[in-house]
Amino acid sequence: MGLTMSQKILAAHAGLESVKAGQLIEAKLDMVLGNDITSPVAINVFNDGNASAVFDRTKIAMVMDHFTPNKDIKAAEQCKQVRQFADKYDIKNFFDVGQMGIEHSLLPEKGLVGPGTLCIGADSHTCTYGALGAFSTGVGSTDMAAGMISGKTWFKVPSAIKFNLINRPAPFISGKDIILHIIGKIGVDGALYRSMEFFGDGLQYLSIDDRLCIANMAIEAGAKNGIFPVDDITRAYIKDRFQGEPVEYTADEDAVYDEEYTIDLSALRPTVAFPHLPENARTVDEIGETEVRIDQAVIGSCTNGRISDLRAAAEVLKGKKVAKGVRCIIIPSTQTVYLQAMHEGLFDIFIEAGAVVSTPTCGPCLGGHMGILAKGERAISTTNRNFVGRMGHTESEVYLASPAVAAASAVTGYITDPARVCETI
Repeated sequence: MGLTMSQKILAAHAGLESVKAGQLIEAKLDMVLGNDITSPVAINVFNDGNASAVFDRTKIAMVMDHFTPNKDIKAAEQCKQVRQFADKYDIKNFFDVGQMGIEHSLLPEKGLVGPGTLCIGADSHTCTYGALGAFSTGVGSTDMAAGMISGKTWFKVPSAIKFNLINRPAPFISGKDIILHIIGKIGVDGALYRSMEFFGDGLQYLSIDDRLCIANMAIEAGAKNGIFPVDDITRAYIKDRFQGEPVEYTADEDAVYDEEYTIDLSALRPTVAFPHLPENARTVDEIGETEVRIDQAVIGSCTNGRISDLRAAAEVLKGKKVAKGVRCIIIPSTQTVYLQAMHEGLFDIFIEAGAVVSTPTCGPCLGGHMGILAKGERAISTTNRNFVGRMGHTESEVYLASPAVAAASAVTGYITDPARVCETI
């Protein structure tokens, strides 16, 4: 019986010739990740276990991104604890204010993850790195602590679902629209503890940024991980970037998949997830003439804060103004993206339109800072979750969308097809 991409990576890191779905294995780790919220808990477990060393100071990454720059005293104390730990154990990949970015944008950008990598992170969206042909998944802080000490962790080998992406997407269709469509189709538990594996001729039209977005939101379908095969687009991205030795794994022809879906990318339309679950997906056509008015638009996060995302927003906002009563917040996901957007003149477009540009931070995505919602307010956001109270008050609402849709909605003041804005305003 053949193996999926994910199963091959797990088998290789467990020192096994083969694995099967449901099997328990112990596998060696290439990267252990934590942030300013989850690392302190892991450090406490590390210390309580009387550990005296980390397994490899070069294979641990700690990124101060969620409530950083510190939003309050508690956030400051958490970051201080992580700084002291990183200094004590000489953690090579420690990223603080001035060097940091949003973790799931920063690690690929820095070349810390790549094809064949096995990575765990104390953050559910660690599944992002599957875009590069890695097996990466979120774990709890206790598992992070164990990984920092031993360099190993236990896995139950997941079964998989196959997604065939075919044909070329229309203008304004991005990775965000694709994954929202898929989650709307299979539901938030449709891939529960399974791998989402992506194939098809449509991949040639998806940039690394699109793939990172899709893999990032695999967890929103309940998946253990999302993963793409390595192709020329991947190789071009990791060239002179990836710090490891890339290993390309391909699924066997007789690999077993629980289910198989074919998604015609050319038929997709800009898609929005209504409150309070990512599966509540509707196209702009289904929304129709209904004016779903918004108070805030957020463009950023580990899902959609990369340079292509900011370019897409700028394309819509150029020469236009944010609607009266709407707050538009732009958050580049890393310092590199920040500089690139600034040098390309995107900040001029954003600021002239009436938007504000923030330093890299997770900020409003998890109701931290830089854009909290009050009672009764609505936001359209390029983030990955729209649960009750996710971005502020429990009686606020979050609508998930692509950067183009979010920017268009900021201009009109209600959820809008970006093609309409670019053609008529």
